[in-house]
Amino acid sequence: MSIITRARARSVGLPHKRPNPFDNEAFLGYLLLVPTVLVLSIFLAFPFIYGVVLSTTSTEVGDEVLGRFVALANYLFEMARDGVFRTAFVNTFSYTFYTTIVKFVLGLSMALLLNQVFPAQRFVRAALLLPWIIPSVLSTLAWRWMFDPTFSVINWVMNSGLHLPICHGSTTCVNWLGTPGTAMLAMMIVNIWRGTPFYGIAFLAGLQTIPTDLYEAARVDGATRWRQFLHITLPMLRPVLLVVILLSTILTFADFQLPWVLTRGAPYNSTQLLATWAYTIAIPGNQLSIGAAVSLFLFPVLTVVIGVVLLLLRRPE
Repeated sequence: MSIITRARARSVGLPHKRPNPFDNEAFLGYLLLVPTVLVLSIFLAFPFIYGVVLSTTSTEVGDEVLGRFVALANYLFEMARDGVFRTAFVNTFSYTFYTTIVKFVLGLSMALLLNQVFPAQRFVRAALLLPWIIPSVLSTLAWRWMFDPTFSVINWVMNSGLHLPICHGSTTCVNWLGTPGTAMLAMMIVNIWRGTPFYGIAFLAGLQTIPTDLYEAARVDGATRWRQFLHITLPMLRPVLLVVILLSTILTFADFQLPWVLTRGAPYNSTQLLATWAYTIAIPGNQLSIGAAVSLFLFPVLTVVIGVVLLLLRRPE
């Protein structure tokens, strides 16, 4: 109740009403956040803190209590001597960097095309979402069959349809998942195929919020399509672009299902990522604490990435 309202109430002799705390927007906002904070604390904060504690001990699989405290030894010594860790570290950055760039370009192109009016528009939009909707394990198993050296449909198309000399004889073709270079390329192709629809639909939603009056005014002023894209589309889409890139970067850094089902780090650990290597060390390798250290190694990097994106979002255009 405002001051003017209370004054009028006193002037006409109405009883004074006690202030209701739920009328305070700030108090109500914090109150509504309590359930979310509790859920995040139970399912995110506690496992994260426990993982940090676990990474500073010598705990192994099957131990009933935490092992002895070793401070940062798992980070500094074990991983410094581990050549596979260095390979996984480089692979994780390469895998994330290249797939994010390609998904960004393809997703933005997809959004610009889907934003046009054409027949069966809704059907096409729904169909392009299928790679992202299908469970990762099922789609990756299908790709694993497509990359098979003997029964690969990709080899058949490239050899028979495109007449590329990739097969020698009737059975010897490119072993996509058995050669280090092509195995990493195959992982990137599957990740791009699966992640591009997310970019496209998110960018399409952003495009549809841009007022058409801006484009009409630009056309009246003689602006070309390219100038409209540079000076209207990209600036107006900047918040959506940054948020989508941020989410995709985090998810790709932590990607486990796709690489594990497709290659499991083979051949010769050449396709190991930090997520798959942490699991390999922790569970099959029985070194739970070192696995926790590997999985937490990228946390400072991701923190910096998130901080930079948030600063760009808050920066005025």
